[in-house]
Amino acid sequence: MAHDPAPLTRHLRIHQDRGHLVLEFHGEIDILAAMEITPLLDSATGGPAPQVVIDLRPVDFFDCSGLRLLYRARRRVLARDGRLHLVCTQPLILRILRVTGLARLLPPSSSLDEALARPEATSGSV
Repeated sequence: MAHDPAPLTRHLRIHQDRGHLVLEFHGEIDILAAMEITPLLDSATGGPAPQVVIDLRPVDFFDCSGLRLLYRARRRVLARDGRLHLVCTQPLILRILRVTGLARLLPPSSSLDEALARPEATSGSV
């Protein structure tokens, strides 16, 4: 019996691209969406040296629950000597990332190609 990938939610699509696991967040990323996404995020960041991209381009709404998901992913990837990249083009979300300081810890790229071309991973202290 083949092992099916983890069931996805309406807020998350996962695919592979150039050796990275790409997690596309969709729609409204609020506390309810975060509850659905967290187990899948933990699975994606749980192995040794995870190579992960979080793509926020399809997101319509993003609150502190979304920030917690990003911080959680970053902490888990750093703890496992992996790499985490962020893709975001939404001006409001970019502003939230800058105001909270997360943009310095997890610099957003404007496309998947740009993110995967970056040599740096999640740098800085946890």
